[in-house]
Parts: sequence; structure tokens; C-alpha cells
Amino acid sequence: MHLHRKLITAALTAGLFASTTAHAEEKRIRREDLPPAVEKTVAEQSKGATIKGFSKEVEHGKTYYEAELTVNGHGRDISMAENGNIVEIEEEVALNSVPPAVHEALVKAAGSGKIIKVESLSKNGRLVAYEAVVQADTKQHEVRVGPDGKKLAHPE
Repeated sequence: MHLHRKLITAALTAGLFASTTAHAEEKRIRREDLPPAVEKTVAEQSKGATIKGFSKEVEHGKTYYEAELTVNGHGRDISMAENGNIVEIEEEVALNSVPPAVHEALVKAAGSGKIIKVESLSKNGRLVAYEAVVQADTKQHEVRVGPDGKKLAHPE
């Protein structure tokens, strides 16, 4: 019995250690769990929108909060720091509304796959990329290009 308890304790400890070294994971949270500064930003940004949910993520020791919204029928995800500052906005856009060079680059990158969703990606108030979700057979993958349609020098 004592050995069994030690094995369980060792397994739990190993599991906890493995989970702390893994990549950041989003955790769904309730609105009342948002820090006051984040709640204030959410209240401002969600005017006229439908709130779908919230999540919290710790990445590289920093905590971020995300609000998933629907605005005029399209998705808009806003990522905020604990102080309420907006870090990133992903906004669903129509493929035919992106600049021609971006449209051409996304279609080329999709190859024989079908583009099923396009989002603009803005960081710190600046458009940095467009991202498309591509359906190829039974699998989906993402392709990204810069706001000028060129390949990104580094992942955004």
C-alpha cells in the first residue's frame, strides 16, 4: 500500500511538472474572472457586439486575456494584457475585401485547398498579417502573409 501511494505521488508530480513545461494553453473563464482593467477594455470594445466567451492564457510568464466577439456577423477576437491594453486583434474579413496582392498570395498558398475563413491580424494597433484557414480534403491548415501579400519574414 505504501509503495502504491509513492508511485501515485511520483506520477502526479511528474504530470504537474510536464504540464508546467508545456506550451501555453488557453483556459476558458467567466467574465467575472476578468481583472478590472481588462473588464473595462471589454466593455468598451464589445459595444454593439455579441460576446461569445473569454479565455486566459499564460505565455512566457505573461498572462493574456481574450474576448471572443461577433460584430456585424463576423468574428473578432481581442487579446489583452492584464492592464487592459490591447495586444492583438484577429478580425474575420471577406476574402474579396483584402488587397489584391494579399488575395493572390492567399489563393496561391492555399493551392488546391479551399479558403474557408480569412482574418486580419493587428498587433499593437498595426496590421501585421492576414491569415487564411484552408480546407484540403479532410484537414485544415493556416496560411499567413504580410499586409502587402509577401511572405512573412518571421511568424507573427
